[in-house]
Amino acid sequence: MVAAMLREKWYPETPVSSPVTNCKSLAGPLMNFQQRCVPGVRRTLLEMVRAVRQSAAVIVAVASTLVGAARAQSPAAPPEHPNIVIIYCDDVGYADVGVFGAKGYQTPHLDRMAAEGIRFTRFYTAQPVCSASRTALLTGCYPNRLGIQGALGPQAKIGINADEMTLAELVKPQGYATAVYGKWHLGHLPQFLPTHHGFDEYFGLPYSNDMWPLHPDYLATPGQKKRQGFPDLPLVEGDKVILPEVTSKEQRQLTTWYTEHAVSFIERNKDRPFLLYVPHSMAHVPLHVSEKFEGKSGAGLYGDVMQEIDWSVGEILAALARNELDRRTLVIFSSDNGPWLNYGDHAGSAGPLREGKGTCWEGGVREPFIARFPGVIPPGSVCHEPAMTIDLFPTIARLSGAALPPQKIDGQDIWPLLSGEATAKNPHEAYYFYYNDNELQAVMSGPWKLYLPHTYRTLAGRPGGSGGKPVSYEPRKLESPELYNVAADIGETKNVAAEHPDIVSSLLGYAEVARDDLGDKLTQRAGKNRRAPGRVTGE
Repeated sequence: MVAAMLREKWYPETPVSSPVTNCKSLAGPLMNFQQRCVPGVRRTLLEMVRAVRQSAAVIVAVASTLVGAARAQSPAAPPEHPNIVIIYCDDVGYADVGVFGAKGYQTPHLDRMAAEGIRFTRFYTAQPVCSASRTALLTGCYPNRLGIQGALGPQAKIGINADEMTLAELVKPQGYATAVYGKWHLGHLPQFLPTHHGFDEYFGLPYSNDMWPLHPDYLATPGQKKRQGFPDLPLVEGDKVILPEVTSKEQRQLTTWYTEHAVSFIERNKDRPFLLYVPHSMAHVPLHVSEKFEGKSGAGLYGDVMQEIDWSVGEILAALARNELDRRTLVIFSSDNGPWLNYGDHAGSAGPLREGKGTCWEGGVREPFIARFPGVIPPGSVCHEPAMTIDLFPTIARLSGAALPPQKIDGQDIWPLLSGEATAKNPHEAYYFYYNDNELQAVMSGPWKLYLPHTYRTLAGRPGGSGGKPVSYEPRKLESPELYNVAADIGETKNVAAEHPDIVSSLLGYAEVARDDLGDKLTQRAGKNRRAPGRVTGE
């Protein structure tokens, strides 16, 4: 195109065709002309012709090389029934991984994953809190559609409904072995545990590691003062409690235990397709790390915890390589929500993003995301399109050849984005961000994110706590809608609602669609298409 423009400017009488053809067409007239010239000029013209021909050959060779390189970087077709590994951390912030800006410690295995695969700069969790975010990941639905919100505690009588299809139930008919090692948090009673929802194996905590009698404030208190309302923290295998009282001693081993189970599962299922889900309990407070990483990062306890998570990733990648499964396995890494900022030096970092866990601002819902699939995802790829946890369910359905459930889901297939297609676009018209008791707090379409009037929590510029002791948030009320371009203004520093009333109007229209479908407590809307969670019989 550039060559054609230049030709039109400087040689308008010459027809446009390929560079080689044009060079050959010039050679004839030049040869006829040079026969009538003096010998010195003749030699000069012959040299010019040779140079033109040589240049044309070089251009063709370079072009062929570039085309070949482009083809080599294009996404390849994945193998049939690929293995799926999802590593899902707790409270890890956007800037807690090296390639996303981590400071003071290293994450070489996660950085290697990004170098060998793809990272998303705008990947979102559906809600900025534990149970809700996991529901979205495992079902492809907004969690409030399924009646699960917030963080289910030890006294909860609800959980994932048996009528809902989980990722494990999605792929199991395709012959997949399935396992989860880590924090479940979709209901702790037997009927809600993973082995009743498609997973062959389960080992881990049924909910968050701080839901125990020892609050972080009291860890060093003589007599181990009890926290009102929380029973002992159980460790579960299958649907049986194998350790009724997890202490700090056991919490220090959780990351290691989850990793050992994951590696064993890979070894035992190397000859069949598998889905492996590793939802780490860390880096949720109270922070715990094994002796092999304690004090090693040079960045405090949080840095130690992150380096142990990175080690775990490395162990899983090594197990895949050792069993020659690299090129048959998609590995995904992300986090359930942003950092719990009021814990200060025991919290992660959202980097340039605004706010953290428990808010729908970017720092609460925008997560680090890395995917690796050697031979399929071009190495070193970066995606700037938005995507969300709900989209992984239908994408995995496509990869595994599984049929989607009959009930409505909210996610859409993002394989073109995940596989690194250069021109791929997000398939959603809009994403919706709910929090608290079914409050619609934000709507996002493309680069634009509109915050609706609501009350959120903030430190208002104050530092967080230290040594595992939090400081208090303060409430702040958003009185009117605020609009941000979250692609260009990553820190959400400039409200541009006044400058773009048409975009505000469009996003408010999407909000009405969400309210009609899913409801909105802030505007007293019930929603037409919400489904009930699972409930204990008689409750």
